Amino acid sequence: MTLAISMAEPRSRIAARGRWRWPETVFWLALAACYVIFPGHLQLLAQVMIAGLFALSLDLLLGFCGIASMGHAAFFGIGAYAAARLALAGWSEPLTGLVFAGAVAGLCGFACSFLIGRLRSIALLMVTMAIGLLLHEAANRLTWLTGGDDGLSGYDVAPVLGLFRFDLYGRTAFLYCLGVGFLVFLALRRFVHSPFGLGLEALRENERRVPALGIAVQRQVAVVFTLSAVVAGIAGGLLAQVTQSVALEVLSFERSAGVLIMLVLGGAGHLYGALIGAAVFIVARDVLSGLDPVYWYFWLGLILAAVVLIGRGGLLGLARRLPGRFR
Repeated sequence: MTLAISMAEPRSRIAARGRWRWPETVFWLALAACYVIFPGHLQLLAQVMIAGLFALSLDLLLGFCGIASMGHAAFFGIGAYAAARLALAGWSEPLTGLVFAGAVAGLCGFACSFLIGRLRSIALLMVTMAIGLLLHEAANRLTWLTGGDDGLSGYDVAPVLGLFRFDLYGRTAFLYCLGVGFLVFLALRRFVHSPFGLGLEALRENERRVPALGIAVQRQVAVVFTLSAVVAGIAGGLLAQVTQSVALEVLSFERSAGVLIMLVLGGAGHLYGALIGAAVFIVARDVLSGLDPVYWYFWLGLILAAVVLIGRGGLLGLARRLPGRFR
């Protein structure tokens, strides 16, 4: 009887962690309401959802596993090129194109995980950055595959589910990105609140003690790195389908640095922080570049510095601590 109670307690705690709460419902309803509230900015909102999905992929590594990456755009770009090449080959169905993009990026992530699992700290940052830069240069030279500086374009994407055609106003693009983002978010939410996800948090807190719990560190890293690459590839595939073009910039270091800034702004290790940080970064970049086309990076950096100095844990962490401070 005592053993049954002791086994039931951890299960109930895991179930409580994964229980859906009303602020989450409000968050997703607010995102869906943007379709009606901002009908003239649906293309921008679609870019926000793509960036949020990309930030979620990095949050799996950095926020839940403690693995920092400075070349995560490599898998984003691989997914984008895979979806574009599939469309150019004549297969323009968008959902299977996303599956293909995620699978190709996941295979590359799985291959890289054996190297990443053996590195930490500065060596990890340097190697991930080197992987990203090498892929960027390879894509620049392999013009027969990637188009080089000209990128890939001139392909069509079929209507979503055979019914909803992509338009210039971004109606289908926003709803498509929102639907895919929500489904991927649900899968990741279930994953991080599972016993395997708790093992990732243990790995983040103290890697040396994790083997004492019977957790295989290399296997954990391989699984989470592969899954992170799959999500990044899906985000890249979304970009290729929505814009119907792929530029060399999808593999750039600036994109890797940008997604890291999104996580810092929103708060790593919460999933929702990645989405919030992506929204703040994309909207702030769009507004600031319109107000000051030359020095808008300065103002964006000022916002980032203010968030880091004022609130630990990003905007989401600051929002969680404000009610307690007022009390």
